[in-house]
Amino acid sequence: MAAGIGAGAAADEAFNALALEVFAHQFEHNQPYRRFAMQRGRTPRGVKSWRDIPAVPINAFKDLTLSCQPAEESVRIFMTSGTTKGGIRGQIHHTTLTVYDRSMLLNFRRRFMQDAERIAMGILFPTEAAMPNSSLAHYLELARAECGTPDSRHWIGEAGIDIAGLYDRLDAAERSGQPFALLGASYGFVHLMDAMARDSRRFALPEGSRILDTGGFKGQSRELEPDEFYGRLSDVFGVPRERCINMYGMTELSTQFYDDGNAVCPSLKSGPHWIRSRVVDPLSGRDVPPGSIGVLVHHDLAHVNSVAAILTEDAGILEEGGFRLLGRVAGAQAKGCSLAVEDFLAAARG
Repeated sequence: MAAGIGAGAAADEAFNALALEVFAHQFEHNQPYRRFAMQRGRTPRGVKSWRDIPAVPINAFKDLTLSCQPAEESVRIFMTSGTTKGGIRGQIHHTTLTVYDRSMLLNFRRRFMQDAERIAMGILFPTEAAMPNSSLAHYLELARAECGTPDSRHWIGEAGIDIAGLYDRLDAAERSGQPFALLGASYGFVHLMDAMARDSRRFALPEGSRILDTGGFKGQSRELEPDEFYGRLSDVFGVPRERCINMYGMTELSTQFYDDGNAVCPSLKSGPHWIRSRVVDPLSGRDVPPGSIGVLVHHDLAHVNSVAAILTEDAGILEEGGFRLLGRVAGAQAKGCSLAVEDFLAAARG
């Protein structure tokens, strides 16, 4: 599968062929998924389109181990945040991180780094050593190690954000005239901006500086509407909203989506050629009519050892070139997602 990552834009036929190959592998080796697919009447012999490959509800990872290889062979287990379902954390098993890392870096360099080979980075998230089961900690460590300058570092430790130290670093970035990047969880930025408001601090980072946030607020900070959040980021750091980039990813996938800044919210998000998205009715799994709001399904060819097709609990709408993320599902769609989980577990357990 690594050969298919970064091989150039994939035509529909090429993506479909790889998707069917991954489905056949997961059908053969992932027994709970095999039972679910058979209950749905979907087998490698009968499925001809990636759109017909059954998607696993995201919360199912909190009840079952969905791995093609024995769990004890995993080199890394990423765990979900546990912000839903009573704090139970799902486990996603990786027998290698080679494909994950290649997927992340190719996409990150194109969508966030853009014209820069390396950039000075400040990371608003704990280190990978502190959080070895966090896919975001691994993602940010890859960004720092492979795309950051040697002085790039984390600014969150056991005591929280090193506010004074980070102020000094941002002051130095202003004086240097060299672009600087801040990356981290969305809620970390809220805590930092609240501290800056208390201390009456703001910065004007040099041209070419950029910000990456991800993950939302997860009950770790107060909620901010996107327009307010990105407006404040731009105002207090002096970074244009076009350079305030949101990464949309999840532990249950190996590929991330990005927007091209947040001058307009909700922004249009898209991924590389090895991941594709649908918008569906969560209970039937069928695509909703074009232009309608539904639940996002992502089909990630880099997610080889687990399940490539994931039914999220995120509402969205497809548009030319990507999708707009509209927040968590509610009402009938939320009920449909819950029923989809029940259906999956009943079939997967046999």
